[in-house]
Amino acid sequence: MSEDLTTSGGEVLELVSVAVGDSLFAIDIMSVREIRGWTASTPIPHAPPHVLGMINLRGTILPVADLGELLGLAATEAKASSVVVVAQVGGEQLGLLVDAVCDILTVTDEALRATPEVSGRSRDLVAGMITIDAGIVSVLKLDKLIPETLRDAA
Repeated sequence: MSEDLTTSGGEVLELVSVAVGDSLFAIDIMSVREIRGWTASTPIPHAPPHVLGMINLRGTILPVADLGELLGLAATEAKASSVVVVAQVGGEQLGLLVDAVCDILTVTDEALRATPEVSGRSRDLVAGMITIDAGIVSVLKLDKLIPETLRDAA
Protein backbone atom coordinates (compact mmCIF):
# COMPACT_ATOMS: atom_id res chain seq x y z
CA MET A 1 0.00 0.00 0.00
CA SER A 2 1.41 3.40 -0.95
CA GLU A 3 1.16 6.47 1.21
CA ASP A 4 0.26 9.26 -1.24
CA LEU A 5 1.30 12.63 0.15
CA THR A 6 1.57 14.54 -3.10
CA THR A 7 0.53 18.15 -3.37
CA SER A 8 0.45 20.21 -6.52
CA GLY A 9 3.48 22.09 -7.73
CA GLY A 10 6.54 20.27 -6.36
CA GLU A 11 8.92 17.66 -7.66
CA VAL A 12 7.59 14.14 -6.96
CA LEU A 13 9.81 11.90 -4.85
CA GLU A 14 9.39 8.17 -4.48
CA LEU A 15 10.84 6.75 -1.29
CA VAL A 16 11.14 3.34 0.35
CA SER A 17 10.37 3.52 4.06
CA VAL A 18 12.18 1.18 6.43
CA ALA A 19 11.97 0.48 10.14
CA VAL A 20 14.98 0.47 12.42
CA GLY A 21 13.78 -0.30 15.91
CA ASP A 22 10.81 1.98 16.56
CA SER A 23 11.99 4.61 14.06
CA LEU A 24 11.04 5.11 10.42
CA PHE A 25 13.46 6.21 7.73
CA ALA A 26 13.13 6.66 3.98
CA ILE A 27 15.55 6.09 1.12
CA ASP A 28 15.17 7.45 -2.41
CA ILE A 29 13.73 4.59 -4.45
CA MET A 30 16.23 5.33 -7.23
CA SER A 31 19.03 4.27 -4.85
CA VAL A 32 17.37 0.95 -3.99
CA ARG A 33 18.50 -1.90 -6.25
CA GLU A 34 16.99 -4.85 -4.41
CA ILE A 35 15.29 -5.88 -1.18
CA ARG A 36 16.20 -9.32 0.16
CA GLY A 37 15.81 -11.38 3.29
CA TRP A 38 18.61 -11.62 5.79
CA THR A 39 21.31 -14.21 5.24
CA ALA A 40 24.32 -14.57 7.49
CA SER A 41 27.26 -12.43 6.44
CA THR A 42 30.95 -13.29 6.49
CA PRO A 43 32.75 -11.13 9.05
CA ILE A 44 35.60 -8.89 7.98
CA PRO A 45 38.57 -8.69 10.39
CA HIS A 46 39.10 -5.24 11.92
CA ALA A 47 35.91 -3.86 10.34
CA PRO A 48 34.17 -0.98 12.15
CA PRO A 49 31.22 -2.00 14.36
CA HIS A 50 28.60 -0.86 11.82
CA VAL A 51 29.99 -3.25 9.16
CA LEU A 52 28.42 -6.66 9.71
CA GLY A 53 30.42 -8.39 6.99
CA MET A 54 30.10 -9.37 3.34
CA ILE A 55 27.44 -11.28 1.42
CA ASN A 56 27.51 -12.90 -2.00
CA LEU A 57 24.84 -11.39 -4.25
CA ARG A 58 24.80 -13.45 -7.43
CA GLY A 59 28.58 -13.46 -7.67
CA THR A 60 29.12 -9.90 -6.42
CA ILE A 61 30.58 -9.45 -2.94
CA LEU A 62 28.75 -6.69 -1.05
CA PRO A 63 29.52 -5.15 2.33
CA VAL A 64 26.53 -5.09 4.70
CA ALA A 65 26.18 -2.27 7.22
CA ASP A 66 23.81 -1.98 10.16
CA LEU A 67 21.68 1.09 9.40
CA GLY A 68 20.86 1.51 13.09
CA GLU A 69 24.53 1.77 14.05
CA LEU A 70 25.29 4.06 11.11
CA LEU A 71 22.60 6.39 12.46
CA GLY A 72 23.95 6.28 16.01
CA LEU A 73 21.02 4.17 17.23
CA ALA A 74 21.09 0.79 18.91
CA ALA A 75 22.51 -2.05 16.87
CA THR A 76 19.97 -3.97 14.80
CA GLU A 77 19.69 -7.59 15.86
CA ALA A 78 19.99 -9.64 12.69
CA LYS A 79 17.26 -12.29 12.67
CA ALA A 80 15.26 -14.28 10.15
CA SER A 81 12.71 -11.46 9.76
CA SER A 82 15.39 -8.81 9.10
CA VAL A 83 15.82 -7.33 5.64
CA VAL A 84 18.82 -6.20 3.62
CA VAL A 85 18.20 -3.23 1.35
CA VAL A 86 20.75 -3.29 -1.47
CA ALA A 87 21.47 0.34 -2.27
CA GLN A 88 23.54 2.15 -4.86
CA VAL A 89 25.66 4.86 -3.26
CA GLY A 90 27.86 6.67 -5.72
CA GLY A 91 29.27 4.02 -8.01
CA GLU A 92 29.08 1.23 -5.42
CA GLN A 93 26.41 -1.13 -4.10
CA LEU A 94 26.11 -2.14 -0.47
CA GLY A 95 23.60 -3.78 1.82
CA LEU A 96 21.84 -2.03 4.69
CA LEU A 97 20.40 -4.18 7.47
CA VAL A 98 16.98 -2.96 8.66
CA ASP A 99 14.21 -4.51 10.75
CA ALA A 100 11.60 -4.20 7.99
CA VAL A 101 10.69 -2.52 4.74
CA CYS A 102 7.41 -0.75 5.42
CA ASP A 103 6.04 1.09 2.42
CA ILE A 104 6.58 3.03 -0.77
CA LEU A 105 5.95 6.73 -0.17
CA THR A 106 5.13 9.13 -2.98
CA VAL A 107 5.56 12.74 -1.89
CA THR A 108 6.50 16.10 -3.31
CA ASP A 109 9.55 17.97 -2.18
CA GLU A 110 7.04 20.46 -0.70
CA ALA A 111 5.93 17.74 1.78
CA LEU A 112 9.45 17.62 3.25
CA ARG A 113 9.76 19.53 6.51
CA ALA A 114 13.05 20.99 7.69
CA THR A 115 15.29 18.78 9.78
CA PRO A 116 15.69 20.15 13.30
CA GLU A 117 19.30 20.80 14.26
CA VAL A 118 19.82 18.54 17.25
CA SER A 119 23.41 17.55 16.61
CA GLY A 120 26.24 18.66 14.41
CA ARG A 121 25.40 16.06 11.74
CA SER A 122 21.58 15.79 11.77
CA ARG A 123 21.04 18.14 8.81
CA ASP A 124 23.97 16.59 6.95
CA LEU A 125 22.42 13.11 7.14
CA VAL A 126 18.70 13.85 6.87
CA ALA A 127 17.21 15.64 3.85
CA GLY A 128 13.96 16.35 5.68
CA MET A 129 11.05 14.89 7.60
CA ILE A 130 7.67 13.66 6.37
CA THR A 131 4.66 13.07 8.55
CA ILE A 132 2.43 10.08 7.85
CA ASP A 133 -0.23 8.27 9.87
CA ALA A 134 2.40 5.92 11.34
CA GLY A 135 4.56 8.84 12.56
CA ILE A 136 7.49 10.92 11.38
CA VAL A 137 9.76 9.56 8.66
CA SER A 138 13.31 10.88 8.29
CA VAL A 139 14.46 11.00 4.65
CA LEU A 140 18.10 9.91 4.58
CA LYS A 141 20.95 11.25 2.45
CA LEU A 142 22.73 7.95 1.78
CA ASP A 143 25.68 9.63 0.10
CA LYS A 144 26.40 11.51 3.35
CA LEU A 145 25.51 8.65 5.69
CA ILE A 146 27.68 5.89 4.25
CA PRO A 147 31.32 6.32 5.33
CA GLU A 148 33.91 6.44 2.57
CA THR A 149 35.62 3.41 4.11
CA LEU A 150 32.48 1.34 3.65
CA ARG A 151 32.07 2.47 0.04
CA ASP A 152 35.70 1.51 -0.58
CA ALA A 153 34.97 -2.00 0.75
CA ALA A 154 32.34 -2.58 -1.95
